[in-house]
Amino acid sequence: MGGCTSKDTTSNDDKKNSNMVDQAVLDKLEAGFSKVAGSDSKSLLKKYLSKEVFDQLKTKKTSFGSTLLDVIQSGVENLDSGVGIYAPDADSYTVFADLFDPIIEDYHGGFKKTDKHPPKDFGDVDSLGNLDPAGEFIVSTRVRCGRSLEGYPFNPCLTEAQYKEMEEKVSSTLSGLEGELKGTFYPLTGMSKEVQQKLIDDHFLFKEGDRFLQAANACRFWPTGRGIYHNDAKTFLVWCNEEDHLRIISMQMGGDLGQVYRRLVSAVNEIEKRLPFSHHDRLGFLTFCPTNLGTTVRASVHIKLPKLAANREKLEEIAGKFNLQVRGTRGEHTEAEGGIYDISNKRRLGLTEYQAVKEMHDGIAELIKLEKEL
Repeated sequence: MGGCTSKDTTSNDDKKNSNMVDQAVLDKLEAGFSKVAGSDSKSLLKKYLSKEVFDQLKTKKTSFGSTLLDVIQSGVENLDSGVGIYAPDADSYTVFADLFDPIIEDYHGGFKKTDKHPPKDFGDVDSLGNLDPAGEFIVSTRVRCGRSLEGYPFNPCLTEAQYKEMEEKVSSTLSGLEGELKGTFYPLTGMSKEVQQKLIDDHFLFKEGDRFLQAANACRFWPTGRGIYHNDAKTFLVWCNEEDHLRIISMQMGGDLGQVYRRLVSAVNEIEKRLPFSHHDRLGFLTFCPTNLGTTVRASVHIKLPKLAANREKLEEIAGKFNLQVRGTRGEHTEAEGGIYDISNKRRLGLTEYQAVKEMHDGIAELIKLEKEL
């Protein structure tokens, strides 16, 4: 593997000093490029990795020693990827900008390389209320965001020692939370079968990464450094070192988006006082996957809309008008179980946190109104 993912014993400092991309990596890159170029892949990687861009980037390295191979290897191995690239570290967004920028623009609906993500703004948290006070349509509501710790690369470049160090920092930070955020951190390493089963039953436990993450080398030293935190009421969760350093999640049954959002905001603010996050002047908060930049906020509901959903294509079309994304009950590429859909905001970049959640709020309110009219 390239750069930081190579299994050699060279220390990181030696790697940083050698700015040359070694021949074995270049050979793999050339083979990977030919494979993608010759395929009928629909990925954004294939769409934007021209020969010209490839030749410009193939000899570049980040300060963490990552190469273009680290960026594209998941898309090379999985030709059915939608996107096909990951950022092995925060620097990659700058060093490999000629590939990241057009993909980001395409995915995030025209966020151009001259555009700038606005500063963090959670807005007036009291202005959002309950979308479904009578409890007719919305089963549950969830708002989450991703964060990366400053000074650490992303999954593929982390050493085993760094995983442990980060878990230690995160668990000690979370143990300082008070009030409704107060809870327990469960490390995946050495987890008892009972605790594991309990977390699976609550749909809290994440599994080792899928083939896309595996191919991006995001699952090394599993389960070292991974863990789950939740508060006593099970309405606030933090995942440590799953796909991102931190996934901060607020959720509860019913449609009270205001309550869910306020809890998330207070949690993020508390954690940020103690841990500095990776942030980019133009792209906002940085994470491993370029689909999840800017606010990194995904606000979603599990919702029953039997009349609208009688025609899934129609439902997706209407949702699209409000910048909403429709998924099956268990996430991407799944069916709606019992007619329950997962509907969320699609845009995360180029708008504020408040605007992202408000888009979901207004869109869901409209869908409920249309459902009632049918």
